[in-house]
Amino acid sequence: MSHTIKQKVQLLNRIRRIKGQIEAVERALETESDCAVVLQRVAAARGALNSLMSEVLEGHVRRHILAPAAVRPVERKQFAQDLIGIVRAYLK
Repeated sequence: MSHTIKQKVQLLNRIRRIKGQIEAVERALETESDCAVVLQRVAAARGALNSLMSEVLEGHVRRHILAPAAVRPVERKQFAQDLIGIVRAYLK
């Protein structure tokens, strides 16, 4: 079973909070709020998204790269390559 399936409820709750934060940014822009308010809301949304990425990333590493019994060496190498690509894309 995938780590994201095991954590489905928690991850979906995080997504819903992020969605609410993005909607708060949208409302701040629509109501022409002060730029400091907009920036604060953007920073909060970004932090929440980074936390989600961190949690899923940690689960991926623990389940697919570090778990020696769960993954064959060939698969582990592919999972590691996938991870490198994901991290590179995320950091752009």
